[in-house]
Amino acid sequence: MTEQQTKRQIVLDTETTGISTAEDHRIIEIGCVEIINRRATGQTFHQYINPQREIDAGAIEVHGITNDFLADKPVFADIAKAFIDFVSGAELIIHNAPFDVGFLDHEFGKLDINHRIADICEVVDTLKMARDKHPGQKNNLDALCKRYQVDNSNRDLHGALLDAEILAEVYLAMTGGQVSLSLAAEHQEAPTADEQPLDNAFTASARPALKIIHADEHELAAHQAMLELIDKKSDGACVWLKDNQTAG
Repeated sequence: MTEQQTKRQIVLDTETTGISTAEDHRIIEIGCVEIINRRATGQTFHQYINPQREIDAGAIEVHGITNDFLADKPVFADIAKAFIDFVSGAELIIHNAPFDVGFLDHEFGKLDINHRIADICEVVDTLKMARDKHPGQKNNLDALCKRYQVDNSNRDLHGALLDAEILAEVYLAMTGGQVSLSLAAEHQEAPTADEQPLDNAFTASARPALKIIHADEHELAAHQAMLELIDKKSDGACVWLKDNQTAG
């Protein structure tokens, strides 16, 4: 195999107590999905973490993870080695990578770990990739799922492992390859160049039209208020609000 075929990739997402490391916000969940040769291996890293501080109410509304739930979970120091061992040498695929990498480096700094994520991994930012491919359009994860027909119907709340699995499918679709991470595919022989495309029963054009339920004016107002709160707390760094303004 070539170097490209054997490159190990880790799709990563985190959830946090808030949006700024300057306020000493911490990681509370890490989710990772391993891809080798553009196929999911079934290997994952998933860990909830006790942040040793309170979670912002706004953050709880996003991911639904509470202080009580994390009370008996390990602290970052207890899981740091296992996490570093899992990702070292891989290419990390992250949506809005500066956010997650900044939080990981912040955690490393608290433990006096003498390296940063960039020292042990390559990093690919799928948000930057999406903006380059689709300038002027919404490029948050939900918008990309819609654009690339990736099912995110289970994503009522953000969750690190679920979002990593969804992002893996989006990344594979954006880069022109396999879009399903179903391990069932591992039990089937890979199609050859001579084989026909999938039966029309499984193509997007043959599916029945989905019922679209639009948000009402109260839901839209609540959504906008939350984005503006996040933007205020992050000193204007809310990427979702910027995407909405660009699209509008």
